[in-house]
Amino acid sequence: MTGTLYLVPNTLDFGMSPTEAGARGLPDLQDVLPLGAIRIAARLPCWVAENAKTTRAFLKRVNEVVPLVQPLQAITITELPRANKGAEATPTGSLHALLAPALGGQDIGLISEAGMPAIADPGAALVQAAHTLNVRVEPLSGPSSLMLALATSGLNGQSFAFVGYLPVDGTARVARIRELETLSRRAQQTQLMIETPYRNAALLSALLSALNGNTRLAVSCGLTLSQGWNRTDTVAAWKARPASIPNDTPAVFSLLA
Repeated sequence: MTGTLYLVPNTLDFGMSPTEAGARGLPDLQDVLPLGAIRIAARLPCWVAENAKTTRAFLKRVNEVVPLVQPLQAITITELPRANKGAEATPTGSLHALLAPALGGQDIGLISEAGMPAIADPGAALVQAAHTLNVRVEPLSGPSSLMLALATSGLNGQSFAFVGYLPVDGTARVARIRELETLSRRAQQTQLMIETPYRNAALLSALLSALNGNTRLAVSCGLTLSQGWNRTDTVAAWKARPASIPNDTPAVFSLLA
């Protein structure tokens, strides 16, 4: 019998320790993750992670709710290989090696720094490899910033697309925004995108400059955090009533033309 690859959702505060989380007034782990997911996380002996440090912080928070089955020091945490820009995909052999414990009968957790692994985060290639090796894959319930942002936007939740990051170059970014607006208008499809936090303000400015005044724009910032907020308005209304957006907090941007 092979083990199971569990897709374990992480909190959206990027791996804060229990002490840091408490000091900043962040939600209790049970306010964000179901107890069932926490119980499974507490017993997993092996992890494949986007970031080992944030995974250890996550497990410390798990331990405060459900004691870990074994000491944190005894739990194996292996980071996903990071491909360089322009490099080929991670070799299949490397992915299969990460799944070796599951082939030996042990359960494995797959976790990203925040939210659901393999959704706007690394991990999809490992999940594909698990299917190839007939390793059972089971997703656990928890926060996904994209789904939370879409639900709170009031935009079309029946037809939507996540387009990832927009170009950094200003001219290319404006061209891409207008292309997405045209696609959204033609298909009546919500377009979702993200940006590294320190470029939040630049992306918001580019969207307001390039989009039609009647296009609806939604911003969800700091989801599940005490200082989190969301707003949906027409581009014209955003311009008439500007809003500042922090450059140290993740945000999701959505548009519907």
